Amino acid sequence: MWMCITDFFTYETTKSVVVKSWTIGIINRVVQLLIIIYFIGWVFVYEKAYQIRDTAIESSVMTKVKGFGLYNNRVMDVAEYVTPSQVTHEHTSVRVHARTHRHTQDTHTDRRHTHTHKLWSEIFGFLMLMLAIGLPTGRCVRFNDTLNTCEIRGWYADDDNDDIGDDDNNDNLTLTGLLSVVFVCVCLRGNFLPTITPQYIKACNFDHENNPYCPIFRVGDVIRYAHQNFTMLAQKGGVIGIKIGWMCDLDKSEDECNPSYSFTRLDAMSEKNSVSPGYNFRYAKYYKMDNGTDYRTLLKAYAIRFDVLVNGNVSVFNAVCVCFCVMGDD
Repeated sequence: MWMCITDFFTYETTKSVVVKSWTIGIINRVVQLLIIIYFIGWVFVYEKAYQIRDTAIESSVMTKVKGFGLYNNRVMDVAEYVTPSQVTHEHTSVRVHARTHRHTQDTHTDRRHTHTHKLWSEIFGFLMLMLAIGLPTGRCVRFNDTLNTCEIRGWYADDDNDDIGDDDNNDNLTLTGLLSVVFVCVCLRGNFLPTITPQYIKACNFDHENNPYCPIFRVGDVIRYAHQNFTMLAQKGGVIGIKIGWMCDLDKSEDECNPSYSFTRLDAMSEKNSVSPGYNFRYAKYYKMDNGTDYRTLLKAYAIRFDVLVNGNVSVFNAVCVCFCVMGDD
């Protein structure tokens, strides 16, 4: 107890020792200089640790396709090119060509459904083939004089119309992207900049040199910027990414916070895939005959899909960050 009281009333002070040595003095000043250079050059100038950064962006994208083109010697407009079932705010599909079949719903037989397999693995594969085409009724019916086949109920092609025409001028379609970006901690921005006028927007098409901020993209240019060939891409379809990046330092003028655009093919691996290359999908249009029978036109569409990908990194001065840097350096 007495020891604690004695220690409490004890006075301490530091004792400085002056070492008159050129070697130690130079080393001391060099170390101090390196610390100052690191703190100012790396922490503040390069890393800009005095800024608060925001990468958690919230974005909204609206796209619109305009233009006309020729398909199978027929003029097509946007209502025929853009497939509604494949469109959301983030991506748009432009159909380049399609195969069509007229289907009616009935029971039918087919040579592919004849069963001559003996191994269970072959039988299982045969059943999977039938389920992919329709629902088996369970009946075995006569296909010809020598073969019986399983009866299938489903949509049956009345004709075999492979409507695959030559595309022309489809790459002249334009894609307009309207983008709003919210940086949660900082600000709201959009890709329609204040400098864009109604007269400018009617005449511009995006290009990296002359119109880097024009939000209207010509389809052929987008595919070329993604290092793809339109003719080859149109044969099997594909997915093209339009990347919109926001890298903004708001300590500078807000007028310098502008989007940058880049383009790439997102399904590059499917291009090398011999099983299912490219991008395609099926959709149907339903009709009714005069006798009341329902039928449909099934289209297998080969399309070019455009996905809009938004990313960003915005930074601005923050006093709290400066305090943390100073305390961390101490």
